[in-house]
Amino acid sequence: MTQSPKEFQPEAIRPARGGQALAPGLYLVATPIGNLRDVTLRCLDVLAGADRVLAEDTRVTRRLLDAYGIEARLQPYHDHNGDKVRPRVLEAIAAGEIIALVSDAGTPLVSDPGYKLAHAVIEAGLMVTAIPGASAVLSALCVAGLPTDCFTFAGFPPPKTAAREAWLKPFREIRGSLVVYEGASRLGASLASMAKVLGTRQAAVCRELTKFHEEVRRGTLEELAAHYEEAGSPRGEMVIVVGPGPEDHWDEARIDAALGQVMAEMRIKDAAARIADVSGWSKRDVYARALLLKGDGGPGDKA
Repeated sequence: MTQSPKEFQPEAIRPARGGQALAPGLYLVATPIGNLRDVTLRCLDVLAGADRVLAEDTRVTRRLLDAYGIEARLQPYHDHNGDKVRPRVLEAIAAGEIIALVSDAGTPLVSDPGYKLAHAVIEAGLMVTAIPGASAVLSALCVAGLPTDCFTFAGFPPPKTAAREAWLKPFREIRGSLVVYEGASRLGASLASMAKVLGTRQAAVCRELTKFHEEVRRGTLEELAAHYEEAGSPRGEMVIVVGPGPEDHWDEARIDAALGQVMAEMRIKDAAARIADVSGWSKRDVYARALLLKGDGGPGDKA
């Protein structure tokens, strides 16, 4: 019989192995991204029933466990110790242990060191299962006011300007919205790079999602960059959502037509570079189209 919300009491939470048994394996457990009440009953069951809980920062995870009265054996797992810990985790699961993996906030493996562990467990033929829950990516998409039917999550941009702008270029041609994480100190610089590389697009900066000071600031990339340049770096965790570009698709026919015009005026390499810059295509691909046109009797290569 299903309990109603009024009938539910915290003490009704029991270790999962005391009720429905947990099979040995790796459980990827989503945890709250801010508000500790954004946790699922299944998450609490698995954390209570696990033989050990792997966490990026055990101090962060301990606050969640203490809030729900869960005693669990915590063990750090992060980029610096992963190579040593993974073989031991594989041995433990093979021996019948139930291992839970959590990130500091949100869903594990999303901009998180857990991928290598999950991959290793799968390669070893052992069980991996997800315990879904909070996600900063999906929460930001919900409140950004931008298209959600198609999106690309790209993680953290590179910290240096030149590397960041080179990293952004391939995203000029993606369909749908672009979602990235960014640190507060680099927020203004990242927005400026996005405005430069991606052009005028609607965007949203989602700060401190689910927390008391949650804020969503919307506008064009240029407007948002100008705001944070003047206001300075805000505090908290950031998710940037960038809307899709204008419906300005460059297919092969349009590339060929543009090349036909500029190749009459300049060398083939220069023509390819110009069209690549305005179309978002790679120089290599545009140059290949230009060579094909030239070979088919198109305009010659003027030195």
